[in-house]
Order: sequence, then C-alpha cells, then structure tokens
Amino acid sequence: QKTSFHRSQTLDFKNGYAFSRLPREGIGGEALFANQLSQDELDDLCTKGATLTYGQGKRPAPSPFTPAFVTYDKKVLKFDAYFMEEVASSAEERYRIRQVGLYYYLEDDSMCIIEPKVKNSGLLQGKLVKRHRVPKNERGDCYHWRDLNLGIDLPIYGRTYRLVNCDCFTKVFLESQGIEVNPPEELVSDPYTEQRRTPLQKHNVPAGPDPFRQFLTYDTKVLRFYAIWDDTNCAFGDHHPCIIHYFLADDTVEVREIHKRNDGRDPFPVLMRRQRLPKIFVDKNKNFPSCVLEITDHEVQEWYSPKDFGIGKTVSLLGRTFLIYDCDKFTQDYYREKYGITDFQPVDVNEKPSEKTPQVIPPYNGFGIPEDSLQNCLSLIPKPPRKDIIKMLENNLKVLRYQVALESPVPEDKKRRFILSYFLSDDTISIYEPPIKNSGILGGKYLKRTKVTKPGSTPENPIYYEASDFTIGSTIEVFGHRFVIIDADEYVLNYLERNAESFPAATVQSIRDHFFPRKVVVETTSSGIPKKDLDDLIVEVQKELKLQEPFNTRQFHEAFHHFDQEGSGFLDKTSFLNICDRFHVPTSTILLKKVRWKGCCECG
Repeated sequence: QKTSFHRSQTLDFKNGYAFSRLPREGIGGEALFANQLSQDELDDLCTKGATLTYGQGKRPAPSPFTPAFVTYDKKVLKFDAYFMEEVASSAEERYRIRQVGLYYYLEDDSMCIIEPKVKNSGLLQGKLVKRHRVPKNERGDCYHWRDLNLGIDLPIYGRTYRLVNCDCFTKVFLESQGIEVNPPEELVSDPYTEQRRTPLQKHNVPAGPDPFRQFLTYDTKVLRFYAIWDDTNCAFGDHHPCIIHYFLADDTVEVREIHKRNDGRDPFPVLMRRQRLPKIFVDKNKNFPSCVLEITDHEVQEWYSPKDFGIGKTVSLLGRTFLIYDCDKFTQDYYREKYGITDFQPVDVNEKPSEKTPQVIPPYNGFGIPEDSLQNCLSLIPKPPRKDIIKMLENNLKVLRYQVALESPVPEDKKRRFILSYFLSDDTISIYEPPIKNSGILGGKYLKRTKVTKPGSTPENPIYYEASDFTIGSTIEVFGHRFVIIDADEYVLNYLERNAESFPAATVQSIRDHFFPRKVVVETTSSGIPKKDLDDLIVEVQKELKLQEPFNTRQFHEAFHHFDQEGSGFLDKTSFLNICDRFHVPTSTILLKKVRWKGCCECG
C-alpha cells in the first residue's frame, strides 16, 4: 500500500560551507524514533561481533559518502597563461602578446579565461571565455584537470594558450593526485608595450630661448575686446556685436558673436574658431589655389599680435572688418604695463535714431468719413476709428430734430421739407424727407446717418457740424446741398436750456425766440379767452395786412427786436404805433383794443 519512497535530504550548508547531517524523516516521510546513542556508538554496535576467548574482534566503520561538488566546493585551479594574436593593420607591430588567467573549477570541471583590463588599451578585455565545460576534441570530450600542466599548449576555440605558471594550491593538488608538475616558465611580455614603456632618449638641444616659456607664463590669460562687425553692405546685413579673444599662450584669436533674445539668428556662438590669423602674406603667384590649402609659416610674413588690437582700431580678420570699441579690465592692465597705453575711452557705437520720414497721407477719396478712410493708410489691416464710449453712454438715444427747407433754384424743390436729426452720442446727422402724396417726389431717407463737414474744412483737418451750429434761419451745407433751418423740436429747446453752459448764448436765444410766440398763444389760451375768438382775431389781422402793399418783413422783425431791448417779447403802445407808422402799416382802433396793445416780435 506504500507509494512514497523519497529519502530525506542529508546535505546542508552553514556559513557558506557544506556538511552532512542525520535525516529527520525516514523513507517516505515515516517518523524516526529518537535514538539515545550517538553515531559513533551506533557504528560500534554495527561492527561488534561475537565475543571470543581472546577478546572482541573490531571491524572498521564504513567511510561516510560525500559528493564531489561538496568535496571540491570553492576549490579552483589557477594557471597563468598567454596567447599570441596577429596584428595586420599596424606598421609598428606584427603580433601582440596578451596575458590571461585560466581558472579550472573542480566541483563541476568547468573552465573560464579572464584577461586583466588595462586602462586605455583599446582592446576588448575582461572575460574572454565564460565559465563552462570546454570541449577538447571533436568527439565531445571535455578538458579535465588531468590534462593541465605547466609548459604545455592548450588549444581552446582556435586560440593556443601557453600555460607558464600556477599558484601554490594548484601545484599541491596536482602533486597529491600523482601528477608531476613541470617547472614554471617566464611569462612573455608584449614587445610593443615594452617599447612604449622605454623612455625616449633626450637629444641635447643647444642653449636658446625656451619654447614653452610663453605658454607657461601666459597660460589661461586672454585679452578680451568688444567689437562691431559691420555687415550692412551685404543683402539683409546688420551690425553684429562680437567679442574677440586673443590667447596670449599661443597667439591665437577667437571671435564669438553676441546673440540677443529673439534676434532671429541661429544660435552659433563661435564666429571664428580659435586659430592663428595671418596679417600679411608673402608675395606669391596669384594663380596658385591657396584657398583650398592650409596656411603654413613660410607663406605668412606677419601674424596678428597684441599690438594690432586696440580701442578704436579696425582689424580685418578673414575678410571681415571689426571695429573695436571697448575691452575688459585685464586687457587694460596688460596694455598699460606692456605698451604704456593709458587712454581706454570706449567708442560710442550706438546707432543714432534715424529721422522718421513724415508719412504722406493721400487725398481723401470721398468714400466714407475721413477718419475711416485714414485707417487704410495707417495699417495693413484697417481698424475702425476709436469712439468716445463715455460720450456715447451719456448721450445715448438723445436726438435733436430740426425742420429744414432745401435752398434750390428749382421751383419744385422750394416746397420740399426735411427732418434733420442730430445724434448727440457721435455727432452724426441724418436727413429724412416725409413723403407727400401726389407731389411727384418719392420721400424717405435722404441722407443716412453720417458725420458732415463744414464748408471750407480740409480732409486733413475736417471740422464737423456741432449742436451749437444749428440755429433758426442758419444754412447747413450737406455734400453740396444747402438747407435752411425753419423749425425745431420742442425737445431741442428743453435740452439747450438744461445745458445752457455748454452752448453759445446766441444759439439758445435763437431757439427761445422761435418758440416764444407759441408760448404767448398758450398763455393767452390759458388766460380764459376762448380759442375760437383768438383764431378769429388772428384771421382778421391777417386780412387787414393782406390789403396793404407788401413790405419788408425782415426789416419789420428787426425793428421789433431793436425796441425790445430787454428781450421780453412785449412792446408798449407808443413803440408799437411808431413802428407801424414807420412801415406805413394802418392801425385800426378796434383791432388794437382787441390785441390789448400787446405786440409780439414774431407776430408782425
């Protein structure tokens, strides 16, 4: 009935070392009873035989079994070896000797080859052959430690390794196994490496100036100049600010361009790399293509030196002209000590603002208002002219309306009447003609809402009509058409009286005089006289005046205004009779009594 026959593990590791221990369970996991005897006592019992007369015969205990990977754990044979590698691409060496270390692991008969890394050797060093069982021949046999000895050639993967030496443990182990270890050999060194290690012979140089004196004296010392490269002669040229570095250690020059944020140029800081710059060339054949060859010392008569640079000087470096306008403090100290220069006043290279050419505004073309047409000359994408928002909000929906008559030599136009609306929010004017049946003239909108300029104003300085320009009897010229104001809305009078401080006194008085007769009629009507009697009186007076010869009405009105010095709109009886006698107007005693000797300046 038993199905499990596995045995308990008797191999264990402690602190990195393997050791054997007693099983904790029996075969198949059966429980083992605690044994009071030690292992040595149990071994003695197993070997104890029958007791004889001459004593008990003892047999030796069997040796415990230990696997090979426990016996040879962490035991490695180490050999010093080298191999020769051919070099085909070098004229200085034909072959190369590479020293390696061969390691043989006894626990699993594996091998690995490691080459010590040499800094800046240029070779792929380290582990050349990874750890594994290395095949010895084509039959599949692998190398064993019995195949290893000193002074033999060991072929591995196409390379032949020469074993020349080993460590003490390897020698003792091989001798303990009955192998005679050959005498060690000398480890061969790489001839090219030894040649590099050999110090070069110093040639005796005659006494003279030290060529390294300048480098040791002026190392890390640089003259810094601030210059301007004028490139305006070329297309899209400009003034480029640059920094010129002169290295005193080797008389080389470097030019760097100063870039500003959003300057539109590629961010290449170095304009000219560090190099010696020729100043004067030796005379040579012009047809010789020297532009594609390097410049040598015998082709240059003079190189640039520190004396060629200075504030205010212009230097030509590789075809580019630079104006030096300033330098740093170290450069000033160097020139002060070396050449005795004390004037280091910077040169002003700031561009003077060019005089702006006055913009010529073309003449007004007649389309729209001048301000709107002017925007086409100020920007590519015209914007509407700015408006006075505060004025628009304060005068919103405030309109002054006047009745105007067209001043025209055409008889049909004299009877035409128009409504002129003045919008206080933006000083615009619109004209509307009320349609009259059977007049033959189509009424409607005569002028859309727009600003109207006064006669005599220019498109460059337009002067527009304002609310103060509209008085009774005044003439308004609108795009070549003349209109005479003959009446106004009662809202006009109320608005002018509320804002009398903003309008001329003549404008306010003109509107008052125009509305005064209406007020008198209203007062008379409200005084108790029936409206029918008042209308009959007006008709009777008009009949009497029609019977007389026509007279100058304008002079008659001016006479009334002249005698009415207080502007009250009333005259006494004596003044009224004198005016009537002057203009030969007959007076009836009955009519005068009805009028009650009150005359209005506008009733004449």
